[in-house]
This record gives sequence, structure tokens and C-alpha cells, in this order.
Amino acid sequence: MRKRFAPCAAALLLPLILTVGCSGDTPTSPAVVLDSHAQLPAMFQSDGTAPTGERIVGNAAIEPAYDADSGELMYLLTPIKAPLPSRANSHAVSPLYLVEYPAGSAAAEGGHFNCEGVPGNCPDHDGLVAQVAVDNMPSVYGTDPTMVPGHDHVADPPGKPDFNIAWEVVEVIFTDQGLADGASDTRLTTDAQIDAAVAAGDAIEIDLGFAFNCNVVSEAVYWRGAPVA
Repeated sequence: MRKRFAPCAAALLLPLILTVGCSGDTPTSPAVVLDSHAQLPAMFQSDGTAPTGERIVGNAAIEPAYDADSGELMYLLTPIKAPLPSRANSHAVSPLYLVEYPAGSAAAEGGHFNCEGVPGNCPDHDGLVAQVAVDNMPSVYGTDPTMVPGHDHVADPPGKPDFNIAWEVVEVIFTDQGLADGASDTRLTTDAQIDAAVAAGDAIEIDLGFAFNCNVVSEAVYWRGAPVA
């Protein structure tokens, strides 16, 4: 179901966030051209945990995300010098959710969030989105953004029901109720899970006020990149 967005005061900070997994241009670097006979790497790292953090391939950054319908991993590519934000009509956008978890959350289940730490392994936006969380819900996230452990990205790729020509970035933060009843220990990897958490009062959505055009790439491209941190 297509979401309507309700911007809040936090959106004033977010024109500074220039890369959160989407792009304004199609990648042109030869480094992202795949060999059709290449062997795909395993989805999880050698220690059995999920991939985490941005990787650089050519002139692009790639980071993990979750398919909003299936909850399966996918990978989002942002050309580093892409023009931002998207000029898409406001009626032609779909949500890219950024779910921020508080300190002590067991949601990663001993593994990894898509992005972790501050400045972290997605340094182009880790600190800024953590700041939004502490500014809007200090009773859950505290007042120090460096204590926010990480976040996940949740979006529909091309061909899925809620895909459009641009992704509007919407941060999901947990409420006092969500902390108290343990909802913040549950990982939200689909639209349905996010909707349920918001409907129950366990989380709220904050439209960060900008959109990006998107590129989804294969797992093989991600693993070929060099980690940023």
C-alpha cells in the first residue's frame, strides 16, 4: 500500500543526508559490470552474521537493505557524486524506511544491522540519522548519538507493489511504549511489520523530507566492494 508522508521538524536536518541507499544516476563505472559466469559469494559472512556497512565499488557506494515485501536482503547503490535530491513529483515516490534501534536492542540477534555505529560503517549518514533519533525520542535513545547502535533500510525494489520512480526516506524510531514492551528488540524488515509497530504505538515515522532515484544491484557487486570502515 502506498504511504503518505507527514514531514516533521526533524526534516530540517536532513537535506544534509546525501546518501541513504538510492541514487540519481545509473552507474557507469566499469567496476560495477558483472561477469555472467562469476561465482556469487555467500549471503552471510564467514562468522555466520549478516552483511553490514557500505562498500565502495568504483565511484559508487553500496549498502545492504531489506525487501519490504519479503524481508530478504538486497543491495542499494548510490553513485557518490549523484545529483541530489530527486526532482520526482510528490505523487511519484515510495517510502524507503530507515529503522533506528536503541542501545541494548536485541533486534540484530547477535548479528549485524545494515549500518552500525557513529560515525560507523555508513559514515555518510550514520551520525545524522542517529541525531534525529536522540532529538525526537531522547527517553528511548538517550542524548548521545554515538550510543545509537545502528539501523536497517527497508524498501521495495523495482517490480514490487510499492515501488515508484523515487524513494522518500522515512525514519522509524521506537517510542517509550516500544522500549517498555520489548518491541524494540524485534527486527522490522517488512512494510507489514513497520505498519504493525506504528499502529500499536511502539514506533513512529518521521519523513526526512527528501527523495532519491534508486538503483538495486546484485549481492556479488556488494561483496566485490571495499568496506568503508
